[in-house]
Amino acid sequence: MRKWLVATFVAVLTVVAGCGGGGAGAIGLGPGLGGWSGSSGGTAQKIIIDSDYNTMSDDGQLGVMAAQLQADGKVQVMGISVVSGNQWLRQGVADALMSVERLGVGDRIGVYVGANYALHHTLADVKAEMAAGAGGDGYLGAWSGPEPKTDADLKPSPDGFARHTVVQRKNAVDFIVDTVKANPREVTILAIGPLTNIALAVRQNPEIVPLIKKIIYMGGAVDVPGNTTKAAEFNWWFDPDAAQFVVRLPIPQVVVPLDVTDTVFLDKPLYDRIAHPAKPTAVTDVFQKLNGYGFDGKNGFETNARYTQNIWDTLTLAYLIDPSYATQTAQRYVDVIAQPGAPDNGRSIGYAAQPAGVTLQKITVVQKFDNARFFELYVDLLTRPVPVLLP
Repeated sequence: MRKWLVATFVAVLTVVAGCGGGGAGAIGLGPGLGGWSGSSGGTAQKIIIDSDYNTMSDDGQLGVMAAQLQADGKVQVMGISVVSGNQWLRQGVADALMSVERLGVGDRIGVYVGANYALHHTLADVKAEMAAGAGGDGYLGAWSGPEPKTDADLKPSPDGFARHTVVQRKNAVDFIVDTVKANPREVTILAIGPLTNIALAVRQNPEIVPLIKKIIYMGGAVDVPGNTTKAAEFNWWFDPDAAQFVVRLPIPQVVVPLDVTDTVFLDKPLYDRIAHPAKPTAVTDVFQKLNGYGFDGKNGFETNARYTQNIWDTLTLAYLIDPSYATQTAQRYVDVIAQPGAPDNGRSIGYAAQPAGVTLQKITVVQKFDNARFFELYVDLLTRPVPVLLP
């Protein structure tokens, strides 16, 4: 959670062509591995994780949880397609590579390089929106800092860069298209970042629309204010044109918006259960250093900062494996305002009835969650042994 059509393809080609070997700090090229081998007994739900990946905030946590659920035979991660959002694409790819390597699944769950820029939302638009008084919590994701141009500009995870795991040769858009076509009506997309990759996949290959089983989003703010701006939630704000395009597609869709994620927090007791388990792992060590109550890397101890933290994207995975985690939902006709530069750019609207002038899809909007039950799943999956032993 928390641009330009032609340039997107250039950026993808540039990143892939410019990748080095698989040494520390490099985003290397892989042998075109698929996201799965082995049997799940025919019960695992096939998923694509489309993510603005990070090391161990909500996206990275979801990656850990998904790998552990794959070990249980509950999901089959076809691959991770990365997009700019929380951070620029190159950094997100580096973090995703280290994530799957840390988990010991780098040879089983492929990482695919996606879109570096939104379809139309530019830095000039962002500045115009902020100048117009749209600002909310101040979080601008990738726009908060310079774009890394080479591997030398990347920041390592607390445990370094991936040393053996490399990106797939196929780009993220082609990966999404090919995976959906090869598994018609079997693949659910967990859309936990900006929707640029998905929009490009459908625009290039509209025939995949009826072949997608479902899209589950972390995105939008339907009946509550936004976060990045007063009107908009970050994921859909980062590429509002893509968000508008995708939510209007005739595909079964579920939205996990700020309305519910704003009620599910990582507090100190929950943090302690993960950061200080009976048997620490590489995952819990990194979690401790990057989440909750801080870590003084220089002096090697936790700080006394007292705050709670959202864990947005992780709710989508719980809903996927068991929709009853959602204790209250509503059916809404969801749309997104795409007016880059305007104060309400990226705003999501949930209509009770079909509005005039545009054909929208009726979408399930999650409003309340079984927090206590979810936290048991969350802690369990994040503290399980690593490496993950996939079937």
